[in-house]
Amino acid sequence: MDDPYKILGVARDATEDQLRTAYRKLAKKHHPDLNPGKPAAEERFKQISAAYALLSDAEKRGRFDRGEIDGSGNERAPERPFYRSYGDAAGRDKYRAEEAFGPDDWDSIFGQAFGERMKRPTKSRGADVRYSLTVEFLEAANGAKRRLNLPDGRTLDVAIPPGLEEGQVLRLRGQGMAGPGGGPAGDALIEVQVASHPNFRREGKDVVLDLPVTLAEAVLGARIEVPTIKGSVHLTVPPRSNTGTRLRLKERGIAGGHQYVDLKIVLGPEPEPELTAFLERWAPEHPFDPRKGLAS
Repeated sequence: MDDPYKILGVARDATEDQLRTAYRKLAKKHHPDLNPGKPAAEERFKQISAAYALLSDAEKRGRFDRGEIDGSGNERAPERPFYRSYGDAAGRDKYRAEEAFGPDDWDSIFGQAFGERMKRPTKSRGADVRYSLTVEFLEAANGAKRRLNLPDGRTLDVAIPPGLEEGQVLRLRGQGMAGPGGGPAGDALIEVQVASHPNFRREGKDVVLDLPVTLAEAVLGARIEVPTIKGSVHLTVPPRSNTGTRLRLKERGIAGGHQYVDLKIVLGPEPEPELTAFLERWAPEHPFDPRKGLAS
């Protein structure tokens, strides 16, 4: 593999945040799911993932910077020493080989030269590989199983734990790159993005729902059906509720959290002549200014 810094387009002194930002940008651009039928994009995605896996590991990044491993995480072969004859101070007589090195030294030198004592491959752990996975809001809230298609044609079954948060990284041990020299495989690191929901939003372990109610339901009170992340329940709207009134459904949130229902009074799309006529002749017993206190 080429220089991982060049693959990610970052400087050699890039911070962890700079590495992460560069990786996310390139991974989204070249992800196979967004480039179906494009082998070049798939290969590029593999290189990007491998480069980030190496540089995001502080130990491997240090070893690469020192030249101990290459861009694929493999051990670099040690350089063979260069020997020459040594002359005396006057540059006339040369030491005999036995005097300069000794017989055992020459055996070692020739053994290296002809492969008799070549260093055996070192077993080392394979590189971690990073992937991105987008899950639905309810899958993240309640837990689910998702199948992830990898660039090399393999599939991984990913268990989404209940309460998973945006940006959380799941680790699948042994599902990364194979280890050089027969060493253990690296891990698959799956960064999860959670899609937004048309009705629910999350506040920690709590779930919030904006619930439209009619004028009559708000003024008179009502018992209505309300959706939650685990199915619908009935909720009592107290009389004289208002837009912005917040009601709680205990332990209907995420992992023991609650669901909060924010009421929002809405009028129907068609005119109501009787309501209009009533309001025209109605004089409230306790008039008030709802805009009092607003800054000019």
